[in-house]
Amino acid sequence: MDSKFLTPEEVSERYRNGVSVGTLRNWRAMKIGPSFVKIGKAVLYPIDELEAWDEKNRVNCRASKRHTECAGEQP
Repeated sequence: MDSKFLTPEEVSERYRNGVSVGTLRNWRAMKIGPSFVKIGKAVLYPIDELEAWDEKNRVNCRASKRHTECAGEQP
């Protein structure tokens, strides 16, 4: 199975610039955020790992009679 990879710049674009390249760099240094592969100086993010990270960070909402409430969000 061919796995597609994204550069940090492409990852930033994937998240509509909500996560900057600098933030990704900091996360790598702190060993948090999505998994990545480093080959020489190249840092690459496997798309399947990004999708798994997206799922892990999903906020599930439930409908109530008045409004929708989301787990983990402040009112």
